[in-house]
Amino acid sequence: MLLRCWPGPGAASCGQFGISDSSDSSRQGLASSWYPSQRWTPSGSPDHWSEETICGFIEQGKFFEACDHIYDLEHSGNDGVGKSESLYTLLAERMWTVVGEALSGSGRIFLEPLQSVGESLKWEKQKEAEWLGSGQETESVSTWSPNFWRKDLEEKLIQYMTAQIPQFGSSSNTDKTALHQHLSQLETTFLPSLEHRSDVFKEAGLLVTYARCCHASLSSHLSTLTDSNHFSFSQCLSVYEWGLKMYKSGSETCLRPRETPQHSLSLGVQCLMWIILKTEEKLLAVARKEVGKALKEAFDIGKPPCADAAVIQILTEKTEAAWHVSESLSEKVEAVCLEECLRFLESYENEVRSFLQLDGCPGICSGLRILENCCILRIVWHKLTYICSASTGQDVKVNGFLDRMENEISGHFLQAVTSKVKGTLKEHFKKCDSGFYHILESLKQSFLAFGKKKTDTYEALVKAVNTIIITEYMHALLTTSRKPSSVQRRRIVSKIEEDHRMLQTVFKECLGPAAGPLKDPIKAILELIQTSDAEGMKIALLPILKEFPDLRKEHLSAVLDIKDSLSQEDRAALLKAFHDNCRESETEPNLLFADIEVNPRKYGLCGCFCF
Repeated sequence: MLLRCWPGPGAASCGQFGISDSSDSSRQGLASSWYPSQRWTPSGSPDHWSEETICGFIEQGKFFEACDHIYDLEHSGNDGVGKSESLYTLLAERMWTVVGEALSGSGRIFLEPLQSVGESLKWEKQKEAEWLGSGQETESVSTWSPNFWRKDLEEKLIQYMTAQIPQFGSSSNTDKTALHQHLSQLETTFLPSLEHRSDVFKEAGLLVTYARCCHASLSSHLSTLTDSNHFSFSQCLSVYEWGLKMYKSGSETCLRPRETPQHSLSLGVQCLMWIILKTEEKLLAVARKEVGKALKEAFDIGKPPCADAAVIQILTEKTEAAWHVSESLSEKVEAVCLEECLRFLESYENEVRSFLQLDGCPGICSGLRILENCCILRIVWHKLTYICSASTGQDVKVNGFLDRMENEISGHFLQAVTSKVKGTLKEHFKKCDSGFYHILESLKQSFLAFGKKKTDTYEALVKAVNTIIITEYMHALLTTSRKPSSVQRRRIVSKIEEDHRMLQTVFKECLGPAAGPLKDPIKAILELIQTSDAEGMKIALLPILKEFPDLRKEHLSAVLDIKDSLSQEDRAALLKAFHDNCRESETEPNLLFADIEVNPRKYGLCGCFCF
C-alpha cells in the first residue's frame, strides 16, 4: 500500500537496537500484539527499561507507552548519543505505518494501535504545554521531534487522500460534460470511500484530524481545477453548483455533519462554505475576464461594429445562468459585469484617444466605425438600465464616457471630411474629374453602412457633413478665377447642375425625409443664373437674401460672373437690388457665406457701380 513506504532512507530501525525490521514481521507483530496469548512483556524494573524494551513497545503498537519511556530516557541524563531522537524517529515511522494500513482497508485489526497513535498525539500536546509552562526556551520546544508529528500525520493523510481522487485528465479540459462526470465521481466514489474509513479514525480519536485532511484534499483539488486558465465561467459555475448541492444535501459524508450530535464534524459546513466562497471568487474573476475579452473583441476599432443584441447577450447571459443556481450569486455576477462594462468603456476611451493621436485625422470609414460603436454602447447601456440594477452613479459615468468619445471622434471625423473635400474642390471647376464624385460616393456608402441610422448622432453627423460640403463647395465656386470665357461659363454651370443632382441623391439616400429642410444654396444660385431676364433674376434674388442673410455683394458679384450674356446694366441693377434688400446678419446662427472671402473685381463694385 501507498503509506507502507513512508519511512525514508537512513531512518532509524529496530535493527539498530537488535530487533528485526522486516515489513511482513512488523505488520504481523502489530496485528498480533493485541492478542493476550502472544503479547510481549518487558522484563526488569521500569527504571532500567532499555532501548530494546522501548522497541518492543513500538513493535507491539504500544506507541503511547513507548512515548513515556523515550521521554524518561531523554531526560535521564544517559542520552549522550541521542538515542531518544532515533527512538522518536522509529516511533513516528511505525505510527505512520499503522495509519497507512488503516487507510489501505486492512480492517479493524489495527484499531488498538491506531488508538495508540491518537493517544501519542495527545501526549505530545500535553508535554509541549508542560514544557512551555515550565519556562523552557521556545526554540527547544519548536525543534522537539514529537512536535512535528501532527503535521506529519496530516501530510501523510492528505497525500493518501489526494492519490484517491479520480483523475480529471488535462487541466486544459474544457468539456463541461467531462467535468460533470468528474464531480459525480467525487460524490459517489471518492467521498464515500473516505467516509467508510472515517469510523476507525473516529474510534481512535483522530476524526477531527482525518476530517480536516479530507477537507484539505478536496478543497485543494477543486481549487486546482478552478484556478486553471482554461476553466470557463460555465465550468466554475458547475463546481459552485456542486458545492452548493453538497452543502444543502443531507448526505452523510465526512464533509457534512451527521444527523446525530456524536457524529458531528464541526469543520464540514465550514469546509463546504470555504469551497463555495473560493469558487465564487474564481467564478466572478472569470466572469470579469470573459466579459472584458468579449467586449474588446466586439468593439475592435479595426473591425465592423457588432449588433447591440450580441453585446447585451455578452453582459446578461452569465447573470441569467447564475440565477438558475442562486439569486444572490446572480446579483454578484450582474454587478461584476456592470463594473467590467465601465472598466471597458474607460479603456476604450483611452484606446480611441490613442488611435486619434497616432493617425491624426483617421479615415472616414474608421471614424464612422468608432461613432457607430458609441451609438451601440449607448443603446446597450440604455437597455441594461432596465434589465440590470445599474446605479445612478454608473449611469452618469457611462454617459460621460460616451459623450466625450462621441464629441472627440465627431470632431476628428468632420475635420477629416473637411480636409478631403477642401483638397478635392480646390481644382474642381478647372478639371474634368477632380475626384469630388468619388468622395461623395465613398461618404454615401459609409453612411449607408452605418447600422444605427435612427439615432440622433447619425442624423446630426450627416447634416454636419452636408454643411461642410456645401460650405466648401460654395467657397470653391466663389473663389474660382473670375475671367471665364463663355464656353467655360457654360461648362461651370453644367458642372454645378451635375454636382447638385449628385448631392441631392446622396443626402436623400442617407437622411430620407430629414434631408428636406437642409439649406440648398446651390439650387438657389442655379435658379438665379439660369433665369433669362434681369427682372426675373431680381425676383430670384429675394429668397436668397432671406435664407442667406450673410451673403455679401462680392459673393453676388462672383455668382454673376458665371452668368452667361449678362449686360453691365443688368449686373448693376442686380447689385442695387441686393443693396436695397440686404440686412445685417451678425446675430444669425449657422451662417454659410460669412467666412468666404472673395477678392473684389476692379469693376462692378466701384466707379459707376458704387452705391
